Amino acid sequence: MALHPYDLYDVRSLLTEEERAVQDTVARFTDERVIPIIGDAFDQGRFPKELVGEIAELGLLGSSLPEKYGCAGLNAVSYGLICQELERGDSGIRSFVSVQSSLCMYPIYAYGSEEQRQRWLPDMAAGKVIGCFGLTEPHGGSDPANMKTNARRDGGDWILNGSKMWITNGNLADIAIVWAQTDEGIQGFIVEKGMPGFAAQEIKHKMSLRASVTSSLFFDNVRVPDANRLPNVKGLKGPLGCLTQARYGITWGPIGAAIACLDEVLGYTKERILFDRPVAATQSAQIKMAEMARRITLAQLLVVQLGRLKDAGTMQPAQVSLAKWNNCRMAIDIARECRDLLGGAGITTEHAAIRHALNLESVITYEGTETVHQLVIGRELTGINAF
Repeated sequence: MALHPYDLYDVRSLLTEEERAVQDTVARFTDERVIPIIGDAFDQGRFPKELVGEIAELGLLGSSLPEKYGCAGLNAVSYGLICQELERGDSGIRSFVSVQSSLCMYPIYAYGSEEQRQRWLPDMAAGKVIGCFGLTEPHGGSDPANMKTNARRDGGDWILNGSKMWITNGNLADIAIVWAQTDEGIQGFIVEKGMPGFAAQEIKHKMSLRASVTSSLFFDNVRVPDANRLPNVKGLKGPLGCLTQARYGITWGPIGAAIACLDEVLGYTKERILFDRPVAATQSAQIKMAEMARRITLAQLLVVQLGRLKDAGTMQPAQVSLAKWNNCRMAIDIARECRDLLGGAGITTEHAAIRHALNLESVITYEGTETVHQLVIGRELTGINAF
């Protein structure tokens, strides 16, 4: 029996029936709705907003949150498979779902009041309210503790000042989950579009994540009622807890990008004839593609185990760091190698490899750079913080 070229270890057999159904559903959506339009959207620098309603109807927004809030209540492995199949289409589509689910809906669920959950989560699950996550600042990057955005009490309100940068969904968003320094430590606030003094400015001239909205956020004496403060967390553990959720999804997503690139190059090298034989018949091409399959297989096994740990409640942030580091590096290396195997044709967005390679330049950077995650593992090994 022939092995599946993108699942050499039959990882799919490790999935439950429900998990396989989720993967198949999202795979169909990606094949039928994302892939036909995403090359043009990337070229145009346009996020395909027309897909948001369909994404919501499939239950992909906040998919791991309870059904009482209008969500699907799926397990962590299912959420990972959603991320994998969406990123097989494009990192920008997966980023939209990741931010909405892990960085916006999750903190409202985990750190918000029941009133906040009831007010926001059902509409966010339905795609009627879009969120963004304001943590990164222009000077801060990998050092979120060096936060300048601040909020001070003023009666029953808070006055918010500062700015955030590299914010996915910023100009799409109806609300922003904004983290700010206060006299009581770092706290999170739900800032609503239209609040006086709150502005978003889209970042242009990107060569990566072009089918995604990226923005800067500005807060000039924005008055936020205390009812919009997330009451159940203080300190960096709040935003870092959100990042762990998002990073988990990112460990799965790049596998989809890598599979898309390998799939494309397998077909291309069988059809491209050079020196009287298909490129796929050469040892150099086969060795390169075998190496890709090996690395994809290792990444698949890594994330399935990570998902089982998450579902068991035993997953540690350092384990997420290891998978994020490994799988992003795996995918960007494969995308670049596939671009090379496509020859000159590989530089156009008529093929997927260059688009995935460019997108993965962002994915390997956001939610913790490769170096940051290497240092997280180094700290686990030595007990010494080298940041």
